[in-house]
Amino acid sequence: MKFCNQCGGTVSERIPAGDNRPRFVCDQCQLVHYQNPRIVAGCLPVWGEQVLLCRRAIEPRRGFWTLPAGFMENGETTEQAASRETLEEACARVSGLQLYTVFDLPHISQVYMLFRAELVDLDFAAGDESLEVKLFHEAEIPWSELAFPTIGRTLEWFFADRPNALFPVRNEPLEPLLARFRKA
Repeated sequence: MKFCNQCGGTVSERIPAGDNRPRFVCDQCQLVHYQNPRIVAGCLPVWGEQVLLCRRAIEPRRGFWTLPAGFMENGETTEQAASRETLEEACARVSGLQLYTVFDLPHISQVYMLFRAELVDLDFAAGDESLEVKLFHEAEIPWSELAFPTIGRTLEWFFADRPNALFPVRNEPLEPLLARFRKA
């Protein structure tokens, strides 16, 4: 950041009075520009024994499979963001959203929040950010072609939790998950 979005003055990185972290501060109007993590919200859409996955049409990880998810917009709840992203990426409508997995990704300043949801119907198609969308049974999941470790872990938990129909909110440290992903 070079210029203040309030007054156009130059900014410098320093620790403001009363703070303990370096921030971008306007040299002219003294506005502190906070940079906070971005929230990624998405769904694990379920139809009977199958889950809906999207093959990414955009970078990063173009051509790999993922759950429909994306950045939350201002003015919406995480649940609304997850539903919107599912509609945008898979042209699919979902209901009964329940928070299922939360992943903290401090190395890229993101928080993932994925919701279990039921597909309303089978009227789905690839949106602008997807090459294709498809329902998968557990045995058909393209595990080696999943885009992100958060998606693989969410699917692992889902298939482990499904026999008992108990779906607690899941969270785990990121480093072991990243180490597993790098080995694959």
